[in-house]
Amino acid sequence: MIEQIFKSELGKKRYRRFKKRKLAVISTYLLIVGIILTFFAPVIANNKPIVMRYQGKVFFPSIMNYHPTVFGITDTLETDYRNLKFENGDFELWPLIKWNPYESNTQVESYPGAPTKDNWFGTDDRGRDVLTRLLYGFKYSIGYAVLVFSLTFLIGTILGSIMGFIGGKVDFLGQRLVEIMSTVPQFFLLIILISIFAPNLYLLVAISSLFSWIGISYYVRAEFLKNRKREFVEAARAMGASNIRIIFKHILPNSLTPIITFAPFSIAAHITGLASLDYLGFGLEVPTPSWGELLAQAQKNYTIAWWLAVYPSLALFTTLTLLNLIGEGVRDAMDPSHT
Repeated sequence: MIEQIFKSELGKKRYRRFKKRKLAVISTYLLIVGIILTFFAPVIANNKPIVMRYQGKVFFPSIMNYHPTVFGITDTLETDYRNLKFENGDFELWPLIKWNPYESNTQVESYPGAPTKDNWFGTDDRGRDVLTRLLYGFKYSIGYAVLVFSLTFLIGTILGSIMGFIGGKVDFLGQRLVEIMSTVPQFFLLIILISIFAPNLYLLVAISSLFSWIGISYYVRAEFLKNRKREFVEAARAMGASNIRIIFKHILPNSLTPIITFAPFSIAAHITGLASLDYLGFGLEVPTPSWGELLAQAQKNYTIAWWLAVYPSLALFTTLTLLNLIGEGVRDAMDPSHT
């Protein structure tokens, strides 16, 4: 269905128009680079070597867990790779940043610690490296936003298409239900539900998706109401096509333009939503790396730790800017006045 949209001649024209928006294209590349970096964070920021040769054997500590007894250590349950003694012929290749997101720098005199050559962006109020937590935190931000959008896209499309295609009493009752749900103070209800349960990424996604589908259902319903009486649908019906084929082959591919257009803006909004929840203390479980949690620390230490406000804010601002530039490019490419 999505392939049908982009492999058509109209889809190719839209792609060419998107490519003409240089800022949108550059933003897409930068966002992809950021996503790659955050999902490969264990080999970029870690307190374990990427690869090492120890006593004649090769190990990959960044991506594999080894029991300390493998290295002849019997008095601890976790290996301190920094203190391993390498002999002739042994070697170690460390990540660019030698901290993991949960490790405190015990060499810092007081927390939060200012930026140094060891902690480029400083440390937070528990001595953890801010740059590392920003890098790991982006994975949760973009993962949460994409999962929420995907789930709400699925729910909103199904419900909106049912109301728009069937119409009549189903549409009337469905719209009344949607109107009732849209009057609920969603953010406050979200906080209440999260405070009842122990939050984790997937629970947050599920709870956040309870109401986020409403806007998508409006657009899909409107497109179905418009397209179900179009000539190509009537022609398919006259040729004996079933309702299922008409929906998935003819109406739905021609009804997804608004959803595709608003996708980058919606993802940006969900990233902001997670940061807000983390900032208020209702987001991901502590000590999960989180941009909002760093901003909450910045508020508590605003007179002595400027880096806790500046770097997370820059990360959030940059990500939202890239997504908005991509969204503008997609909106321009999908503009029906250009077709």
